[in-house]
Amino acid sequence: VFHGRILAQRLVGQETRYEVEVKTPYRHRFPLVSREYLWVPNTCGCPPLREGGEYVLMARRHVNHEHTLNRILLQDGGYARPWTPREGRMVRDAARHC
Repeated sequence: VFHGRILAQRLVGQETRYEVEVKTPYRHRFPLVSREYLWVPNTCGCPPLREGGEYVLMARRHVNHEHTLNRILLQDGGYARPWTPREGRMVRDAARHC
């Protein structure tokens, strides 16, 4: 779970790739760097992430069976909400209690 700002969006095959500035990692099982690519397995614009927008995102690390592809994946129906100070506090407080 992290707070990120969408820098760019690009369609790649049947997926959408977002370049994201990681502003605040809240709870993570893998290290995040200041800029990451976030992949969504569709091109329909779901969830609707806009360039310049800030969001709280719950994604997972996806590694394929051959261990040749390692990326951050926001699954269909994954958590992606516009970031607000209130949303940030709720996520931060929930991460502390886990």
